Amino acid sequence: MTSSIILQADRDKSLKRRHPWVFSQAVKQVHGTPNSGDTVDIVTEKGEFVARGAYSPNSQIRARVWTFDQNEVIDADFFQRRIQQAWAVRQQLFDLNQTNGIRVVAAESDGLPGVTIDLYADVLVCQLLSAGAERQRKHIIAALKQLFAGYSIYERSDADVRKKEGLEPKTGWLHLPRESGEVVIKENGLNILVDVINGHKTGFYLDQRDSRAAAGRYAKGKNVLNCFSYTGTFALSALQGGANHVTNADLSDLALETATRNAQLNQLHLSQLTNTKADVFKLLRQYKDQGLQFDMVILDPPKFAENKSQLVGACRGYKDINRLAMLLVKPGGLLLTFSCSGLIEESLFHKVVADAALDANRGCLFIERLSQATDHPIASFYPEGHYLKGLVCLIQ
Repeated sequence: MTSSIILQADRDKSLKRRHPWVFSQAVKQVHGTPNSGDTVDIVTEKGEFVARGAYSPNSQIRARVWTFDQNEVIDADFFQRRIQQAWAVRQQLFDLNQTNGIRVVAAESDGLPGVTIDLYADVLVCQLLSAGAERQRKHIIAALKQLFAGYSIYERSDADVRKKEGLEPKTGWLHLPRESGEVVIKENGLNILVDVINGHKTGFYLDQRDSRAAAGRYAKGKNVLNCFSYTGTFALSALQGGANHVTNADLSDLALETATRNAQLNQLHLSQLTNTKADVFKLLRQYKDQGLQFDMVILDPPKFAENKSQLVGACRGYKDINRLAMLLVKPGGLLLTFSCSGLIEESLFHKVVADAALDANRGCLFIERLSQATDHPIASFYPEGHYLKGLVCLIQ
C-alpha cells in the first residue's frame, strides 16, 4: 500500500497551481513508513488526492512531485516517457549538426525533480540530486540506455544539494566507459572541448550558449576583457564575431590551458588571445589604477548567493564588481554582465547594476536582456527555474 503525506489545512494552494514542492511546514502527518525517495501520495486534510511524489525526510522540501495525475504510475515507463518528451522538445530547438551540447532534462521544469541530464556529442552526463531521483536511478539510467543507444553515460551527482537530501556524492561511468572524460562538442558552429569528469557542473555551462552568441554579435572590431573566463568560450564567440583581441581572466591554470586549446581547435590566431591568471576583483582594481580600458567587458561570475542569509552580501559583491567593470569600459563601449544566483530576481539584479552605474558615475543604457538558453526552459508553474539573468549595457 502506498504511503501518504497529509497536508496541513489550506496548504494545497501551490500544489493546485502545479508547483512541484511540498515543504516540511506544510506536512501535518505521514501515513505509513516511507523510506527516503519512496513514492508517496500527497493528500489534503480531508483525504483528497493532490499529487504523487518522492518523499525526502532529510530535506526541508519534504516531497517533490512526480505527477498530478492520480492514474499515473511511477515506474520504468514513466521515466522513459518523461525523458523522451523532454528530448523531443530539444530536437525541435536545435540542429545537431551545428549544436550538440544540449541540456536534455532540466529537472523540475521537465517534470523530473532532481534530475539533470546533459548531452555532450555522444556522451550523456546525469545528475541525480534528490532522494527521489536517487531511488529511481535504475529506471532513469535504463531509459537513457534505450533512448540514446550506443552513448556513453557518466554520473556527476556531486553537487552540494545532495547533502540536504541525506545523500553522499556519486561520480563515475555508468555505461560504455571511456579512458578520458574529454569530448568535443559543437556550439553554433564552434568546436568546444568539454571535460565531463573534471569540468564545472556537468562539465560545461550550456546555459550561457545564447549569451555567447550575443557576445559574438557585439564584438566586431573590439578589444574585449572576458572576466571569470573559465575555458574561454565567450572569447571564442567574440573572436569568431570579429573581435580584435580578447583577454581571458580566470584563477584556474587548467581552465586557461583549455581556453588556449579551444582557440586552437577553431584555428583562431593565438596572437589575438591573452590568458591572465588572476583574481578578477583584484585584476579589475589593478587595471583601473593603470588606467586601462576596453571596448567590451564580459562579467560572468560564479553564484554569489547560495541561501537567503547571503543575499545582502551577494548584492554588495555584484554592485562592487559591476562598478569596477564599468570604469574599465570606454565611453560608448559595452558591458555584458550576468548573475546566476537564483535568489537574486531579475528586477533586483537590474537595480544592483543601476546602482553600480551611479557609484561609477557612468551613464548606463540597458540595450538587451539575456537569459538562460532555450534548452533550460522555465516552466510556468516553477518560477524558480529562472536563475540566469544577463544585461547588455552601453556605458556612457
